[in-house]
Amino acid sequence: MSENLIPPDERPRALSEGGDAILDGSDALIAALIELERHVGTSGWDQAPRLFALVNTDSIIAADPELADRLGLRGSAEGGHPDALTAVEQDQFQPSEDLLEDLSAIYWPDTVHGCALSLESTFLPPGAEADIPDDPELATQYVSTHDDRLELRVVTGVDRAGHTHGVARMRSEPEELLGSPDMVPGLTEALVQTLTDPGQPADTDDAVARHAAAPDNQEQ
Repeated sequence: MSENLIPPDERPRALSEGGDAILDGSDALIAALIELERHVGTSGWDQAPRLFALVNTDSIIAADPELADRLGLRGSAEGGHPDALTAVEQDQFQPSEDLLEDLSAIYWPDTVHGCALSLESTFLPPGAEADIPDDPELATQYVSTHDDRLELRVVTGVDRAGHTHGVARMRSEPEELLGSPDMVPGLTEALVQTLTDPGQPADTDDAVARHAAAPDNQEQ
């Protein structure tokens, strides 16, 4: 579990949980992350980080209609939004203790419109931080066992249009979903880089990937 990725003084706004209702253009990323957080949540807590490619749903339907039918994907021809995204889990992604380093080795092909990462984070309220030990191992143990610890599941995503967003659910308040455009800044930047040609600036519009993990499982 990653520790202290979300600053304790940040208070992300609450989101309504109506994925299709908010799906209009730039909100496609938010809708995909809301649905993805629900999907990840079906496996419960204490999970390792999970990586997903975000692919335009109409593109998947056009490329492989039979697969799309098995997955129950709804394209724009069936009333879905043309910007809708489908999450493709990268089952072979093996996260280490350094997620940022792991992500630095990934470059998505241009058929991938965006990507998302789910992880769990534990932090302490400001009043409890003064006693955190300097030793990293002791600090991790201190935070993970503290009576006032706050545990979240965070799903952060980015796309090639420059949109970024994150959603989070607190373990102690499972009915409320939080959201912010830049919930985990360092992780957001690392995800943006995975969509960027290493020889081009991070804001390029035509990033072409050198490497991408092949999709094994696909979730809408």
